[in-house]
Amino acid sequence: MRGEAARTASEAGVDVAAAAGEAPAVRGPFQYGDRVQLTGPKGRLNTITLVRAGEFHSHRGVIPHAEIVGRPDASVVVNSSGEEYLALRPLLSDFVMSMPRGAAIVYPKDAAQILSLADIFPGARVVEAGVGSGALSLHLLRGVGSDGALFSFERRDEFAEIATGNVVAFSGSVPENWTLTVGDLQETLPAVCAPGSIDRVVLDMLAPWECVDVAAEALAPGGVLICYVATVTQLSRTVEQIRRSGGFAHAQASETLVRGWHVEGLAVRPDHRMVAHTGFLVTARRLAPGTVLPELKRRASKSDFSEADLGSWLPDLGPEGDAPAGAEVWTPEAVGERSKSDKVLRKKVRETQQFARERGGELPGGEADPARPDGADAARPDGAA
Repeated sequence: MRGEAARTASEAGVDVAAAAGEAPAVRGPFQYGDRVQLTGPKGRLNTITLVRAGEFHSHRGVIPHAEIVGRPDASVVVNSSGEEYLALRPLLSDFVMSMPRGAAIVYPKDAAQILSLADIFPGARVVEAGVGSGALSLHLLRGVGSDGALFSFERRDEFAEIATGNVVAFSGSVPENWTLTVGDLQETLPAVCAPGSIDRVVLDMLAPWECVDVAAEALAPGGVLICYVATVTQLSRTVEQIRRSGGFAHAQASETLVRGWHVEGLAVRPDHRMVAHTGFLVTARRLAPGTVLPELKRRASKSDFSEADLGSWLPDLGPEGDAPAGAEVWTPEAVGERSKSDKVLRKKVRETQQFARERGGELPGGEADPARPDGADAARPDGAA
């Protein structure tokens, strides 16, 4: 997808960088196109993109974008009523929490665990399936570095476009080491990546067990498969399929809970709110071809199970451990996922493309940068969808 769009822009002779304007800076004084996080007197965060003639409005006053441009990072600016705001260039974790979303994102706490548990290293060749809004893609691109490569796969065109817009908004252009393919992973992965050429596979999808075999084929011996799932039933089904495949070492499962603390003088206590369960992570190492994994020695236990037991617990496993023909039991609604309508997704596509243009990003296809009629910013409270 990326390569085709890039060729089209090149053949048309479009100077995308000139049309887009300034690219976002990573350090130094603020400039137009930068993403800025403003913290008000009550600690409320608002994230804006600096545009020419833009203004940040609140019910207590106005801050012209021109008054922020040229100031060093971590400066204090004053609005029209005298209130002070701390202006910071957002971290990657801040950026993904405030960027436009088409699908639920992988939270920074889980993205950090994925980078650690999967050992995403500079120079790694990584496959990611289920791009969503691009939050995990940004973390993986940073992890693999300029010498690595990220191969992302997404079933829906709208999600692919939203993710591309967010990545371009953050990076300034489509990274050269990022390939985004639209299609089913089981069909497209063998055509994109040679067998045994991938170091890590990250599956963030409804039914990752359907892709265990194709992931095993792509992974090099010793490579890591890591799956992100939301519910206990998905967790169990994924682990069982990894075990049944015979191509991986014993799977490990975990979840990460983050609880902040209020620390002010002698008032030191846990925050009243916390980021609790978001999903489970399942990791497993790829065995060398032909290797038979030794059975773990366990004491006889009342927890021993049979295939019939699994069939009663997992809806698509019959009494012999085989999925009934035509079984469509794993649906987004069945596991509690809330999906957005096609109309909302189209709106999110337009929003992310505008977001990328405001940031000076080079979008595939070389779209021109439309002038904003009012010069107003697109501020949103952090964490807004």
